[in-house]
Amino acid sequence: MTTHPNTNIEHHPDLAEMRTRFERVTTTPSAQAVEALALITGLYLAASPWIAGFSVLGPLAVNNLIAGLAFCLCMGGLGSAYERTHAMAWTAVAIGAWTIIAPWVIAGEMDTTRSVTSNVITGAVAVCLGLAMAAMAGGRRDNRRGTAT
Repeated sequence: MTTHPNTNIEHHPDLAEMRTRFERVTTTPSAQAVEALALITGLYLAASPWIAGFSVLGPLAVNNLIAGLAFCLCMGGLGSAYERTHAMAWTAVAIGAWTIIAPWVIAGEMDTTRSVTSNVITGAVAVCLGLAMAAMAGGRRDNRRGTAT
């Protein structure tokens, strides 16, 4: 493997183009709407045990609080530093999927009607928002060159 110590990656033309594309993506109204909805979803997930009335289910309440805050952190950083954090959108998808299955996976009787309904709907919304943000990173393909534009 050959290394070139004088090569500075910061000035590579592909990196500059990628930064420009990410900046263009995050300034669109759809990206801003996805980020806003994601923050609302994460905040609801964190507070859902007390809003939906299943706070007596201690382990699920703590799980939702931690998952909601983690979702907010993952999706909240995307707008300001998208070029470095767009891969975290996949983490948000995983948090959404976990939210869906959590009432059945967490030890104890956590699968009440309120907890299941709240977690499944919130988890599905979180998965969709994470996928939407991850898809925005892809851009469309230029068929002549096979490169993203």
